[in-house]
Amino acid sequence: MSDQAKPAAHTDTELKHSPWLVLVILCLGFFMILLDTTIVNVAIPAMSDSLHASLADVLWILNAYILVYAVLLITAGRLGDLYGPKRLFMVGLVVFTGASVACGFAQNPDQLIVFRVLQGIGGALLTPQTLSVLTVIFPPDKRGAAFGIWGGVAGIATLAGPVMGGWLVTDFGWRWIFFVNLPVGIVALVGAAIVMPDLKLNRRHKLDWLGTVLVTAALFLITFGLIEGQSHDWGEVWGPITIVEIIAAGVVLLAAFFWHQWAVRESEPLVPFQIFRDRNFSVMNYVAAAIAFGMLGLFLPLTIFLQSVLGLSALQAGLTFAPMSLISMFIAPFAGRLSDKTGGKAILFVGLSLFSLGMGVLIASSHVDSTQWHLLPGLVIAGVGLGLTFAPLQTVAMRNVEPRMAGAASGIINTTRQLGGVIGSAAVGALLQAQLTDKIGDAARAESAALPPAQREEFLTRFAGSAGNLDIGSSAGGVTFPPGTPPQVVELATKIFHTGFVNGMRVTLWLPIVVLASGALSVLLVRKRQRQSQPEPAYSSQD
Repeated sequence: MSDQAKPAAHTDTELKHSPWLVLVILCLGFFMILLDTTIVNVAIPAMSDSLHASLADVLWILNAYILVYAVLLITAGRLGDLYGPKRLFMVGLVVFTGASVACGFAQNPDQLIVFRVLQGIGGALLTPQTLSVLTVIFPPDKRGAAFGIWGGVAGIATLAGPVMGGWLVTDFGWRWIFFVNLPVGIVALVGAAIVMPDLKLNRRHKLDWLGTVLVTAALFLITFGLIEGQSHDWGEVWGPITIVEIIAAGVVLLAAFFWHQWAVRESEPLVPFQIFRDRNFSVMNYVAAAIAFGMLGLFLPLTIFLQSVLGLSALQAGLTFAPMSLISMFIAPFAGRLSDKTGGKAILFVGLSLFSLGMGVLIASSHVDSTQWHLLPGLVIAGVGLGLTFAPLQTVAMRNVEPRMAGAASGIINTTRQLGGVIGSAAVGALLQAQLTDKIGDAARAESAALPPAQREEFLTRFAGSAGNLDIGSSAGGVTFPPGTPPQVVELATKIFHTGFVNGMRVTLWLPIVVLASGALSVLLVRKRQRQSQPEPAYSSQD
């Protein structure tokens, strides 16, 4: 390739390995990172039993990782532009793998939350480098296929988490969902050192530390408020400070962040607003957030339902999700190739619509006496829908992005995806806790009518306002009773928990459906692809 054909922002050394081989290594590291967004879900009942974690603890174990991961993605994208994506990819692998081992040795919920934060830091350093490198080393007419494989891996990792986690929890114990990252991390690290190109940008970047602090504080306060709201009755937390005030402060800081980004738009903001001049990129950011909201909003309630209500093992619960994973895995590459030919708009709209429909069927199929087979039709429909979303989303989003902005663009879209997951998980968790307070209370009053008055009063007291402190372990019935409690009382409590949880879950899951439906409608705003000559790939390396 001539010097004129290459962008000035890159060095002139040729790529030494096939871009498809580079894609394999990138996908291996990316797979491990995304796996941890869902693999923990299926282990929640086992971890709750082992670490004595309440539902509020569980929400923090899930969200500590996703929150830190989301907040640091844009900054990590900038660091990749500054120091090179290969170096950041490898550093992220080391941090994530080490933190995973530490998670496996955690002895209480607080320790596990801290190590999950470290995992989030490693994951954030790694993830933006994948899309950045793919955008540079693949020509535009091949990016759809590459993004199809990348998107398929993203879908498989997110959906296969429950299956792999269920097997590990059942046969080896919940700690192995973290220990398994050690060999995968080592293989990915060695592969990256050998085959990844050392892409270098000639222009230097500054880091917007004020913007990083503002967005980190804002998202922490909003997430904290959503997770802790129900357990504090949406009232006071620290002295006179209330949950509502904490969430409001987070919203104000988030507004301050965007104002700051606009004020420094001519220098080096975390969010370069010029990227959003492309309507397709802007719309795809919302769509990515909506998909993550729907996916992570689905997993927590459904996993608890499968194990703590239906009594399935972790492996059986994980296998329940297997059809969804397999269908998505096979459809994603075809959707990517078809997106190269058609542009992807129609495919993405159909995919989101089917995902929404599948979740609706899933809700209608969820009852106290359901089996995993009753859930199969909804999961199959949702799997088809997901398979049709990942590749078209990336193709449409990155189509008009210049190579020099690839790091920032990939950081932004991955950030919005993970923020959608954070807000989805926290919001669904908050709504679930609120619904459980009402539905379990209703079931307790109805089912305990036959108990003697004194015993009934004590019985109802244990259930009152218990949602945030529910024992959701697979061996529990929602509320812990002291030793010596008559078996019939414990059995009654278990029945109440099952009934209340199912009724609360059925209402809660309508929230992600509404968000997904709005994402589908937003796809209609995407501009159709314009026919143009395809330039040569814009890659370079320095080994």
